[in-house]
Amino acid sequence: MPLLSLSWLGLGHTAASPWLLLLLVGASCLLAYILPQVYAVFENSRRLRRFPQPPTRNWLFGHLGLIQSSEEGLLYIQSLSRTFRDVCCWWVGPWHPVIRIFHPAFIKPVILAPASVAPKDRVFYRFLKPWLGDGLLLSTGDKWSRHRHMLTPAFHFNILKPYVKIFNDSTNIMHAKWQRLASQGSARLDMFEHISLMTLDSLQKCVFSFDSNCQEMNMARLCPMRTSEQRLTPSCLERPLSGHDTTASGLSWILYNLAKHPEYQERCRQEVRELLRDREPEEIEWDDLAQLPFLTMCIKESLRLHPPATAISRCCTQDIMLPDGRVIPKGVICRISIFGTHHNPAVWPDPEVYNPFRFDADNGEGRSPLAFIPFSAGPRNCIGQTFAMSEMKVALALTLLRFRVLPDDKEPRRKPELILRAEGGLWLRVEPLSAGAH
Repeated sequence: MPLLSLSWLGLGHTAASPWLLLLLVGASCLLAYILPQVYAVFENSRRLRRFPQPPTRNWLFGHLGLIQSSEEGLLYIQSLSRTFRDVCCWWVGPWHPVIRIFHPAFIKPVILAPASVAPKDRVFYRFLKPWLGDGLLLSTGDKWSRHRHMLTPAFHFNILKPYVKIFNDSTNIMHAKWQRLASQGSARLDMFEHISLMTLDSLQKCVFSFDSNCQEMNMARLCPMRTSEQRLTPSCLERPLSGHDTTASGLSWILYNLAKHPEYQERCRQEVRELLRDREPEEIEWDDLAQLPFLTMCIKESLRLHPPATAISRCCTQDIMLPDGRVIPKGVICRISIFGTHHNPAVWPDPEVYNPFRFDADNGEGRSPLAFIPFSAGPRNCIGQTFAMSEMKVALALTLLRFRVLPDDKEPRRKPELILRAEGGLWLRVEPLSAGAH
């Protein structure tokens, strides 16, 4: 029988066409590629059956669309952390699982893994790339390591110390504007817009030694919205990368929480007055930052309740073992819920209550350091967290020294985007304190 004859298939000698052979070879190669993929999907599905999951929309969409960027979406995340306590499996369509994590013990093996084992999830972060480029926040591998190594010295304490003077100056500019607005009594302000301009002012002066007079502008003029095809201007590009908007979000929600709890606000104010007693001018210095323990506790408790970044994503490049023996399979996305962990009753008793004393040194014994992660953790933690905390302490201390902050009549609705905002702005009222009140 001729070598190329396929008569045994019932196709005759015409079946010996080289095109048919090419088709058969191609089909064999395709099967060799597809079968391992199909096996991997079924093997992952078997492993993932050990993870509980909330009810899906249907078999096709899975859980897609159940969490919106809204107040209701955050309440749903709270319900997930209450129900599942540690992890749950979430399906984006029928084939794409996401492990959502709400407990520090289960966060640990993922977030403390080397950056090569649990890099940032490209599916989520790629949507930010048109705006942020491929800098420290979004880069991976050797490029990220080089950027991190290069930038770390810029956040050394000796570099940060002179910035405290700039924080004072930028806060003074903001307060002068508030005094003008409140000259007839109290002023109703969108805290996020005012504080965002102040933190941008500080950033430009600290990083670029540049004064754009941005506090006399508004955000729409300063950085108008662009389409996804357009890159932002350099000043706006640096905003999310350097934590300017995350600092503004954190400080705005801190003032909101202290407005809602005047007893804590007054205690912070008295702590600042005692620190700055008889000092002229009234200015916060670097060494003062460690002398404000209660104010620091109030900042941390607000960052727990209202973390500027509500979640981070990682993609496992290899299997990751969890403390209870379950395995997150290679290739599966992990969604570490900062918000869910901070609101998890298995981690924080009465998690919806604003209680700064949680962060008293005597009350933190036995608590995992990963129970509180507003700046992330592990090898890819926020490089600017000391910068941000220092700026928040300075701005908050001076604000409480000069103003009483009161809640607005309308309760804000939280809106998680790239950072945690409020729908329509975060509005509060400020009343200047008389000089005699000092």
